[in-house]
Amino acid sequence: MPEHDATGPTASHGKATWQTPADSAAGTRSGEAALPTWQQTPRATPPPMGSPAPLTTPPRKAPAPASPAPGTAVARTAAPQAPAVRAATALTGPPAQAPARTAAQASAQAPAPRATRTRVRIAAALRRRRLPLAAVLPCLVLAGVGWWRWPSQPAPVPLHLVAGTVHAALLTPEQASRLTGVSLTSGPRAAEPAPALAADPSSCGIAVGPATQAVYGKDWTAFLSATYQDAGGFGDYTLTQVAGVYPDSAKAGAVLQGLAAGLRSCPSAVRTDQDGRSSRWTYRVDAATQDGVAWTAVQDGGNGWACYRQAQLKGRSLLQAGICEAGDGRSTVQALTLRIAAGVGE
Repeated sequence: MPEHDATGPTASHGKATWQTPADSAAGTRSGEAALPTWQQTPRATPPPMGSPAPLTTPPRKAPAPASPAPGTAVARTAAPQAPAVRAATALTGPPAQAPARTAAQASAQAPAPRATRTRVRIAAALRRRRLPLAAVLPCLVLAGVGWWRWPSQPAPVPLHLVAGTVHAALLTPEQASRLTGVSLTSGPRAAEPAPALAADPSSCGIAVGPATQAVYGKDWTAFLSATYQDAGGFGDYTLTQVAGVYPDSAKAGAVLQGLAAGLRSCPSAVRTDQDGRSSRWTYRVDAATQDGVAWTAVQDGGNGWACYRQAQLKGRSLLQAGICEAGDGRSTVQALTLRIAAGVGE
């Protein structure tokens, strides 16, 4: 008989089959073992077509056992198990029970007090910083030793000036600042006259370059020029000092006469400096004597910018002082010239 035509379920061969009532009764009469109770219960409705899936019962979860008190034994009541769970238990045996915790274990798992946790965190932080501190400390020690043993910088040696020389004749920036009332800083210095400047007309070479070779020539035995500027660095104030020494006073006097003649013959000229910059100047002789000459050079379109100069003969030296500013520097140039002449020997 086909399996889907039967009217009773059976668990033969691990599959669900169906038997007629006659077959069931015959099996009972022949002394066979009775079928399970769930197979003997008649169904009120005909079975579905085909082979039905085996009937299974989901296993129930056993309730979690309560934790026993330390040192006491508590009897455990086994919860009902599903057929599948009973079969697994029969093969593997009952599950192993966790041993009861002792008082020492319970106390070890208890949370530590707040003070203890704080000390533990501090100790861990110190351990983490121990390596950087160990690396930095030797560096600091070496730096301190190096600083201690580093040779001290020698004090600046003051300029050695010998009385009667051109170096002793010129004022220092500090001395010039006190004389002029303007804070000055040291600028260019030269131990020989600069080359003559280009002038238009060419006969004005002496007027456009009074401290150049056009005036001092090459017969000097000692020469020094120094230029100081205002401390602000704006070029609003410039002070120039020049000292040239010649073999004798006659030679120095001849140079002074040539300077005075060149100034009188040049009322104005276009001056081109060594950087190629050109400017127009007007020259005027303010005073002239046998031992000196004073003149003023005014720049055209210079917004009052003028240079006040004075040359003085002393022995065999020809001295010059000049101040360029937008104001009137005549009196200051006179005081500066006298101060320079006081430091020059006969």
